[in-house]
Amino acid sequence: MGIGKTGNILLADIGGTNARFALSQHDGGQTGPIDYVKVADFPTVREAIVEVLARKTGGEPPRRAVLAVAGPVTNNRCVMTNSPWVIDGNELQPALGFDSVHVLNDFEVVAWSLPALQAADLIPLGGQDGLPGEPLLVVGPGTGFGVSCLVERHGARLAVVTEAGHATLPAENEREERVIACLRRRLGHVSIERGALSGSGLQSLYEALAEVDGAQVPQRDAAAITKAALDGSCAHSRATLEMFCATLGSVTGNLAVTFGARGGVYIAGGIAPRFPEFLAASAFRARFEAKGRFQDYLRNIPTRLVTRPDASFLGLKMFADHNPD
Repeated sequence: MGIGKTGNILLADIGGTNARFALSQHDGGQTGPIDYVKVADFPTVREAIVEVLARKTGGEPPRRAVLAVAGPVTNNRCVMTNSPWVIDGNELQPALGFDSVHVLNDFEVVAWSLPALQAADLIPLGGQDGLPGEPLLVVGPGTGFGVSCLVERHGARLAVVTEAGHATLPAENEREERVIACLRRRLGHVSIERGALSGSGLQSLYEALAEVDGAQVPQRDAAAITKAALDGSCAHSRATLEMFCATLGSVTGNLAVTFGARGGVYIAGGIAPRFPEFLAASAFRARFEAKGRFQDYLRNIPTRLVTRPDASFLGLKMFADHNPD
């Protein structure tokens, strides 16, 4: 019989390039140091887990595992988009002798982390304190645009996983309408993710804005656009990043009223933490609140930037403690 509810738990955050692993004690115990492995070094996730556990455990191995994966999860299984790994909890459980294996989408895990985040993990971006027990929303522009909402009712918690990044990108003024018209000619359907709020979206926005303005600008990727905007070397890059932040505000406000996220809204992902001061000074918050008759509703909702790099492990731990099997 396994350790079950009282033993260590294997936690993992698995991306296309790297996978991170840690052991955590059940129900309030500490999470140990994080171990990094390169996905390319192992043909399967099973072999990576065996290697990590051989290094981490001197005695009996953990009997439970909670794995966050960068991809869609169906029936406890994920076929990774950017690596050959297939993470199938129902196969890993008997193969490795676990009592249970949970496979979760990585943004679902970020949502689970929200109640455990402290003031030092966050940068406030406006609003009030939020209402206890109300839904918590997290959005994240990065490689894609992730959205998840943590809902608590009668002591039970559920992280709602969405594909909101593939909803249609909205425009708030004539200039943005012209940019989206340009993007539509290039892309067909202009989604939130492809049109603006991701790394490739920021690049698309940069190119479309140049076409609208008739500007001749050098080709830049998202990192170069951000750098040129922040160091003041390119006015067009700065205008692009300003539109990115304003659009992020509009989209996040739409999602906040959609989910009734009166507990608070959190910005995560790999892009926004690179320019917190720029984001705070931008039109983000004004556009977040600009919802006509619902402006007062949104004015009370706090928006916060998540800066803690290991927030996913907080979420994995919160899920494991809340779902003791």
